[in-house]
Amino acid sequence: MLKLATFVLAVMSLVVFSRPASAQLIPHGNVYAGVSYSDSDIVIANRQGLKGWNGSGEVIFFRHIGVVFDASGYYRSDVTQYNYLAGPRLSMSFGKWRPFVHVMGGIQRVKLDGTTYSPVAIDFGGGIDYKFLRVLAWRVQADYVRTHYLSADQNDGRASTGIVYRF
Repeated sequence: MLKLATFVLAVMSLVVFSRPASAQLIPHGNVYAGVSYSDSDIVIANRQGLKGWNGSGEVIFFRHIGVVFDASGYYRSDVTQYNYLAGPRLSMSFGKWRPFVHVMGGIQRVKLDGTTYSPVAIDFGGGIDYKFLRVLAWRVQADYVRTHYLSADQNDGRASTGIVYRF
């Protein structure tokens, strides 16, 4: 009887305390997917509007600080541009609203007339999430991306909007 009581107590303890313990060990975060528009300096004195997609994943380690991994792709008839970025993100929650700012670095790959360029990219930006369900939110985001290739600096602006899954 003592062995049965010990076994039942052990199982009950695991069931009751596993959820709070897992909340302490597993970081929170979100995954984002949306449509995007980029106003890009592809060639000197030739700004082009490119349409595409933007996606990111964020892992929040502390209450307001996380690490974000971002990828985006933009397309036009003679231009293909991809951005692969990562960096810290600072955010705060105010009810259903969650504004954030981030600084990211990475690589931009531009394919222009059959030639591929891969300059280093620096991204400064931010946005806001509006939570409409417990695990779903809507995001609006804007970024400034700076690169250097073809012996010139490129200053790109991009904006995106889409759905966020929060975990």
